Amino acid sequence: MIVVFVLGYIAIALEHPLKIDKAASSLIAGMVCWALYVFTQADHLLVEQRLMHHLYDIANILFFLLGAMTIVELIDADEGFAVITQRIKPTNKGKLLWILAILTFFLSAALDNLTTSIVMVSLLRKLIAHKRTRWLFAGIIVIAANAGGAWSPIGDVTTTMLWIKGQLPEVSVIVTQLLLPSLIAMIVPVAILSIRMKGNVTRPRKKASIDHYINPSTPFERGLVFSLGLSGLLFVPIFKTITHLPPFMGMMLSLGVLWAVTEIIHRNKNREQKSRLSVLHVLQKIDTASVLFFLGILLAVAALQEVGHLDVVAHFLEVNIGNIYAINMTIGVLSAVVDNVPLVAAAQGMYPISPDASSAFAESGVFWQFLAYCAGTGGSALIIGSAAGVAVMGLEKIDFVWYMKKISLLAISGYIAGAAVYYVMNV
Repeated sequence: MIVVFVLGYIAIALEHPLKIDKAASSLIAGMVCWALYVFTQADHLLVEQRLMHHLYDIANILFFLLGAMTIVELIDADEGFAVITQRIKPTNKGKLLWILAILTFFLSAALDNLTTSIVMVSLLRKLIAHKRTRWLFAGIIVIAANAGGAWSPIGDVTTTMLWIKGQLPEVSVIVTQLLLPSLIAMIVPVAILSIRMKGNVTRPRKKASIDHYINPSTPFERGLVFSLGLSGLLFVPIFKTITHLPPFMGMMLSLGVLWAVTEIIHRNKNREQKSRLSVLHVLQKIDTASVLFFLGILLAVAALQEVGHLDVVAHFLEVNIGNIYAINMTIGVLSAVVDNVPLVAAAQGMYPISPDASSAFAESGVFWQFLAYCAGTGGSALIIGSAAGVAVMGLEKIDFVWYMKKISLLAISGYIAGAAVYYVMNV
């Protein structure tokens, strides 16, 4: 099982050279690990029960992500993000960098870091004509998106996993403990880069696409869909707090309301316009491969947990590192090399939630808080270290080595500064 998991991990990390989607690699690893686990057990019924137990937790995460992705795509289809983009006027590089970084930071907390990075790259193309200048801004977008997602239960999939599975059940704790460190992780790189950036950006010439005329949306419709979609996402933690139902229930409720409203406001449009704005059309644009990737990798980690391999790793870290802050900093650095989702999933399996309220491993304990910060922001050190970075790399064709030379040290400086702030806050 370890060999299968490691080979799957290598295939995921080498997705681009191998030209095999990481979803395929994770699904193979996940299913083969469970198949091997079955062959080691005499009681197959017990194995099935354990699988169903893990599948319940995984399904909560996957349905949550599916609902969130659909809401964001629906906002985008109705040009709802134009509510933001039309209000950005400055051309000074330093001022524009601060505006876009702060916007990305808070938008990422409300949407998620992957979606926000895609939206912001689309915005950059409307604001900056020069490619290398745009790359610098895109690098800061990656840092800001990852930092912004770390302090929100819906901003980064790893924080979402910790929230849904009970390690960080209190939204207020996540926000109050991680907002300032995450903000510092964004501010430090932006401050350093803004000092070096002089002059103004050149705006590209505006070109209206054919879709703009085929698929018009009124200012009222854009504002309504944007505000309702954003409110729906922010409503999810409130719904969970009031009802104590799984978060995906609140997300699906928000999706249902937005779905109904868009059907109503577009009901008088012709068939072609309605089809482009419908949820059925939007669902075709959902990144289903990412959902399947999470399914495969979470099942693989669950299989390793069942066998006891994660307990061995936890013991190794305890003996050789010991300090919980050092362990989390190590996980954060590793997340720049490999995906942070399996790292956090492994940590959840390695360390059970302690019933002792004073323990670092208790619900909302220091270990889980710092894990959310480190796993969320550490991936910015390399452009392949986070979903946001991979998305920006693909959209802007940013060179891996260029990112290392120009952005990596900025990201690491922010990562360390934010970690130091968190340490001071809790020691």
